[in-house]
Amino acid sequence: MDPGDPAGHRTAGECRCTGQDPLLLLQTLQTLWSTRERQQLQEEAWRGFAALDDPLAGLLDMLESSRGWRGKGPSLEAWISHQLQCWLRAQPRPGPAQHSPRLEQLQARAVRVLTESPSSLAAPLASIFQLQDADQSCLLEHVHRLYHEGRFREAVMLGTKLKLQPELDVEKMSIPLLLQDKVALVERYVAGFPDLQRRLLALMDSWCQPGFDIKDVVRQHPQVASVRLEKLSPQVLSRQVLRLQEQFSVIPALCPHAAMQQRLAALRHLCHKRFVEKSLSQENWADHVQGLVGQSPWLQEQLSQLLASLSDPSMAAQCTLNLPLPEDRLLATVAAGLGQLQLQGRAAEAVSRLNMKDVKDHYYQLPIPRENIYLLTSQEDLARHKDALLQPQQVVGVDLEWTLVFIAGGRPRPSLLQVATEGCVFLLDILAFTQPPAGQGAQAFSQLVAQLLSDPSITKLGYGMAGDLQKLGMSCPILAHVEKQVLGGVDLLLVHRQMRMAGMPTPGMARAGGLRGLSLLVQQVLGTTLDKTQQLSNWDRRPLFEEQLIYAAADAYCLLEVHQALCREPARFHLSGDLAGSQRPRHRERPGTQEPPGLQEALAAPRQVPLAVAEATIPQVPARTFRVVCDNMLQGLARSLRCLGVDVHVLDNSEDHRRAAEVARLEGRIILTSGQPYHTLRAQVGAGRCLMVDGSLKAQQQAKAVLRHFNVRVTHADIFSRCQACNCDQYLKVSRDTMKQLMRLSGHQEGPRTSGDKSTQSQESQEPGPAPEEAPGGCTHDRPCRWLQAADLCAETPDMLANGTRLQLARVPAGVLRTLGLWHFYCCTRCGKVFWDGSHLGRVATHFRDILESAPGPCELSPAPSPASSFF
Repeated sequence: MDPGDPAGHRTAGECRCTGQDPLLLLQTLQTLWSTRERQQLQEEAWRGFAALDDPLAGLLDMLESSRGWRGKGPSLEAWISHQLQCWLRAQPRPGPAQHSPRLEQLQARAVRVLTESPSSLAAPLASIFQLQDADQSCLLEHVHRLYHEGRFREAVMLGTKLKLQPELDVEKMSIPLLLQDKVALVERYVAGFPDLQRRLLALMDSWCQPGFDIKDVVRQHPQVASVRLEKLSPQVLSRQVLRLQEQFSVIPALCPHAAMQQRLAALRHLCHKRFVEKSLSQENWADHVQGLVGQSPWLQEQLSQLLASLSDPSMAAQCTLNLPLPEDRLLATVAAGLGQLQLQGRAAEAVSRLNMKDVKDHYYQLPIPRENIYLLTSQEDLARHKDALLQPQQVVGVDLEWTLVFIAGGRPRPSLLQVATEGCVFLLDILAFTQPPAGQGAQAFSQLVAQLLSDPSITKLGYGMAGDLQKLGMSCPILAHVEKQVLGGVDLLLVHRQMRMAGMPTPGMARAGGLRGLSLLVQQVLGTTLDKTQQLSNWDRRPLFEEQLIYAAADAYCLLEVHQALCREPARFHLSGDLAGSQRPRHRERPGTQEPPGLQEALAAPRQVPLAVAEATIPQVPARTFRVVCDNMLQGLARSLRCLGVDVHVLDNSEDHRRAAEVARLEGRIILTSGQPYHTLRAQVGAGRCLMVDGSLKAQQQAKAVLRHFNVRVTHADIFSRCQACNCDQYLKVSRDTMKQLMRLSGHQEGPRTSGDKSTQSQESQEPGPAPEEAPGGCTHDRPCRWLQAADLCAETPDMLANGTRLQLARVPAGVLRTLGLWHFYCCTRCGKVFWDGSHLGRVATHFRDILESAPGPCELSPAPSPASSFF
């Protein structure tokens, strides 16, 4: 069987049978498919199968003549294939003999269809045409042909559908797709084949080894287009490897290089926490670093380089005092500083200088004496304080502490449960109670916690409480799914979100800086910050340090004081009197439904960007002259702003925050960021030129907040004045007749699904589609741009502009060309995307109606272009 043999392939219109024409059957079924009469559809299909002289050839005729099965979602053609499979089982009839020329021709055609078909067609076609019994050498030849033609995706998909993976080289088939960042497709390719999964992981892990240059692999595969190098860095690739390692249940020893890269990433994170944020004590930092580096020479060298990158060499030398780093691994400047410290006998003094300054007066202070903090480690402790913990009608703060895990496959294990009551804090040692897991201590602990959480008379306060309780349930099986049993809970995270949605200034907002989460809430409500230096400490170590006990108690008790302040002055924080009602629902509300009490008031208030530093009032700026640069975490915000005419430059995934500052200075743009480099960027571009955006808001809410913050004036004429995909503001207007001819010449237009009846075709071409919708105010989109001329197109390639941009005609549905009242299209001159007047304009105008300057007056639709405007 040769899939490329012309003798085995005929055109769809060629008659292959003397019975009913399969294309007429397809036309009949298409009519019934649109009515959704499934019973009648099945009966008609089975009658049609019986009337076909050769049902197998008839099925291929229908598939080859139609494009419906090439799209996404359910299709009539896939349904017909499944029904024919069922019909053949119910109505056995003699088919082509095994290895006969006739069967081989049908199998060759079926393989060609499978090459471009979705996975839903694979099973029925393989069964109907006995592909599992076909000559594998011919099937493999077709897969190899696709591969050598550069159609790597099609080759892998066909091999997957025909289950040819064991016969193919997994490394050869996977490398092109990995270079194109199509990891999901490779996952499906090796699914169900453990040996191939291990070989794939070994390949990807080899790319993570130190000194490996992925560009060498790229040079060995010049036929691979659209290589995504930013997705192939050791940091990104190691995360993929470790995810697949856990998914495939492969032993960690098979992926040593990925694990090493993960440890290096953890080292960088810890150094940032210690030396940049200064939120980690020297003792806790050294504790984590020792566990990560171990005896690995490469990690020791990387740590030495990280320390040497500090601006102060003496600081780097001091940090190495408590670390087991061989002196031959240290850089010369660090080794010299360390030797000087040791010779002078000032090690203890150096360590003491590293300790953080005593700034306790600036942090939140526990308002209770130390003796009111109780550490509970036994059943006797639980029994002694049970009445205080379960006292009805009280309000308690609940929090959880655990040690972060930096090793591949590890999950954080809760270590301490804090319960704060009025005047007291109880610290429940989870590790002590759950050893052994099924012992009496674990049962007593679980019963008390379950009783506390399920008592509706006790108000439980938390910040992200559901996530904390999920972790608790994972470590204590008796408490699995305990988060679903909570009664009387108030999650201050949801209340905090409503405060940010309201967007009104709150106390301490200007000083909040880079605070997040509970620290930010405490700053805004109580006017002070939490000391988080013990947050990343080792909570599994026993006994716990005194600093850890104080930190844990403060983390829980501050919830009580925040709750009291919010209940005392809810209007000050733009909340209703019912604090529980201010929690935002997790599900999306249907149109017309009522929000919980207090939520509508918060949502109705003007929104601005939380965490934004208050700047001087900015004069009104037209949208088309407002220019910004966004980091790559704000893709949705960028699209929303471009939709309103704002000039937005988006950083690539491979570019860091320094590039944002460079672009802002060179092009006079405002920086929008949602990450930690806010303060660094603001210092580089000056006040008023950098804004931190709240990442918890949706893109449209972020866009409104940014526009209000900078006093940007947006009009209806600004909508879609800029391409959302590439940021270009230059369009060409294309008449409907010209668009039809462009699509026909480029082979993109979908012809009528008939057997060639001209009257049917004429009737279909004249059938109007829906009229374009109008935006509020009756204005449709009519950009002031020039018409597309013949000189704008390449003579050899009708769908390519003279500047080399290919028009994206394949994305234009054929039905749009029949839309009533739609006379012209627009094409972006930079990326080739095609736009037309439709319902999207009305939706955008509705979503942003509260920031649009004014509704436009009625606009007339552009008149239909004269025949002279068509230049073909």
